[in-house]
Amino acid sequence: MSGPTELPVPDTVDVRSGPEVSAELLSVLPLLGEWHGEGVLNGAAAGSDHDLRFGQWIRFAHDGRGFLAYESRSWQLTDDGGIVGPGVRESGFWKPRGEDDVELLVAGPEGLVEIYLGRALTTTSWELSTDVLARTPDAPDVTRAVRLYGIVDGALLYAIDRAGPDEAPRPWMSARLERLR
Repeated sequence: MSGPTELPVPDTVDVRSGPEVSAELLSVLPLLGEWHGEGVLNGAAAGSDHDLRFGQWIRFAHDGRGFLAYESRSWQLTDDGGIVGPGVRESGFWKPRGEDDVELLVAGPEGLVEIYLGRALTTTSWELSTDVLARTPDAPDVTRAVRLYGIVDGALLYAIDRAGPDEAPRPWMSARLERLR
């Protein structure tokens, strides 16, 4: 069996190789790369009486156009770090609008599609809130979500809060990820 086929227009996670970085990406350029680490999923949101640990890999890549492709995979961990099985998975696109405004489109296999609008708070932090949520009949009953991302001391930290009908947003998941490349 042969390895993966190289695409004619590849994505890259590196500003030193691949297509030239679009000037439109300057407000989200610090995200570019692959990140790996651990986080916590709110137990109540996951139907558990305690918070759940997870490992995670996130990739922000570009192909020379004015958006970042986003892919995230996570896996459930035991308290001692053993891998239990797959966790939350999602993919989407970060698209800067002007100097500081950012759009984020995220879809996941749980049946939820989220469109966020937000802005760069600093050169290395972003806050986004849902503008539109679409869900399949079996998807979680999410009516609002907020995402905060920041790069602190070289690590990518994020927190996602979600709200259901008639409730305020509450912590859903958060993580600290180190840059792989």
